Amino acid sequence: MRASNPGERKLAGPGFSRQTQFTAILVATDLSAQENLALQRAWRLADAQRAALKLMYMPPAGQPVARDAAVRLARLARHLEDTFALRVKTVPLQSHRLEDLVAQSRGMDLVVLPHRRERSTAAFFRGQPVLRLVRNASCPVLVTRQAGGQHYGRILVAVDFSPESERLVRIAAGLEAHAELEVFHAIDTLGEARLRAAEAREEAVRTYRERCLRDAQKGMLTLTDSFDARRNRVSTLIGRGDPGRQAVVQQERSGADLVVVGKRRSSAWQDFFSGSVAHRVLSWGSSDVLVVPPAREPATGPIAARRIHGADGAAALEMRPAGRRAS
Repeated sequence: MRASNPGERKLAGPGFSRQTQFTAILVATDLSAQENLALQRAWRLADAQRAALKLMYMPPAGQPVARDAAVRLARLARHLEDTFALRVKTVPLQSHRLEDLVAQSRGMDLVVLPHRRERSTAAFFRGQPVLRLVRNASCPVLVTRQAGGQHYGRILVAVDFSPESERLVRIAAGLEAHAELEVFHAIDTLGEARLRAAEAREEAVRTYRERCLRDAQKGMLTLTDSFDARRNRVSTLIGRGDPGRQAVVQQERSGADLVVVGKRRSSAWQDFFSGSVAHRVLSWGSSDVLVVPPAREPATGPIAARRIHGADGAAALEMRPAGRRAS
């Protein structure tokens, strides 16, 4: 990857002064020690953003439901509610499949789940469970690979300068108020390859490459200038090559512990034959990944409460004022 001159600046203003709020968070786990990483990240985000939390028991495909799963899930909910003053509810144990997770994700603001690799024919043709969830979910999906005990220190945001790019940066900035943000764009070299295949003159190829770089620099400037102020330190970087692969390379180079990437609507066959940036980052990366689908209408506080507690609005657990801690 060859990068243009990176810039670093502080962004501030109306757009960045308001944190992106996740008011309703769903987390899936099999309650194992390994998958506690997702639980730690979910309750940390819920605590920071004063969000309601919903816990769902979901064992890996082919694994039977643990006999004590309901008891352990209820105990965990009580612990989180008492220790962190969170609003917590559990999903009935009868709902524990991937299809149920997709259904439960409707109306949520964020889904958090551990990264799993499934070895099956369905996983080969339709994608890993996380990819199938991302394909069908209407809210952002955070896939955890790293310990959730620490705040994110550096977040890489992969942008393509589409209208959704500004939203990705806003979400990343609101997720961790003091994290360093690295806004990254990779210039796809497919157009240049086509020119060379057509035996275009070297001067024409060079002109095309320079124009692509200028367009990318202009797009990055337009994106960052759309914000007036921000507490986060933000740097920009432009590379060349396959956007998904280069995002992974840049994540490893910069040490970012979270990658934020958008995901367009696609079918299983489209992902199987052509993949996507989100697909590549999830498959090849080593950091946590936040996949953001196209925007939908945000939730209000009352709507979020109904999402967590059901249509009747009845809370499953006692609620305490935000910020209060048990003695």
